[in-house]
Amino acid sequence: MKIATFNANSLRARLDIVLNWLDENQPDVLCVQETKVQDCDFPGAAFDNSGYEFVFKGQKSYNGVAVFSKHPIEDVQFGLDDEPFDAPRLAKVRIKDLNIVNTYIPQGFDRKSEKFAYKLEWFARLKKFFENHFSPTDNVLWLGDMNVAPEAIDVHSPKRLLGHVCFCQEVWDAYADVKSWGFSDVMRSLHPDEQIFTFWDYRRKNALEDNVGWRIDHFLATKPLLEKCKSCYVDTKPRTLERPSDHTFVIVEIDL
Repeated sequence: MKIATFNANSLRARLDIVLNWLDENQPDVLCVQETKVQDCDFPGAAFDNSGYEFVFKGQKSYNGVAVFSKHPIEDVQFGLDDEPFDAPRLAKVRIKDLNIVNTYIPQGFDRKSEKFAYKLEWFARLKKFFENHFSPTDNVLWLGDMNVAPEAIDVHSPKRLLGHVCFCQEVWDAYADVKSWGFSDVMRSLHPDEQIFTFWDYRRKNALEDNVGWRIDHFLATKPLLEKCKSCYVDTKPRTLERPSDHTFVIVEIDL
């Protein structure tokens, strides 16, 4: 199975990019974050002839998750278990023998803000979500925009960026705690020493050309699933197109 993740930063604004990428690459599954569209305005008709079925949950201008699949989508749940307003940040689905959890983790805004405290709390609640729904022996793939760069190699300027809400000790600890439930970083397992980015801020001129990026979009797999992961890579081409997202597509291929 070929599975991709992509933070669209507005699905309607990147609709052509997504449709063309699906047509050219034919993944089994595409998980999208930050769709930024309320459900009544979701551009579902654009995908009617794409060969993909889809589920989604969103809100106007913020958040939003969607899953597109060539295979039947089952066991769908949106949001964490405890608060329904989280629905546009998480989609849990089962596709064939694979459990997928697609997340858009809160960014955090400022380390002194309530939004940052909410980010740390969200990670703790997410760990409980995994504990409640799965076992580490299940085939579980946790993916999406985590808003965490876990290691120095995952950012372009680690000394200067230290303390950022996506690159600081509190977030590393919160993220590591969720991982400790039973997850491994697929990209790092397959490319332990390679600097690989998935996000280039488009407020900075020539960010992609100068490779001034971050790795904040991740695939994490339970142990039995990690053993079946054969490749994990980034497709930078969509980031070079007109009006791109600041993120690009990340892909994993699994023997399932």
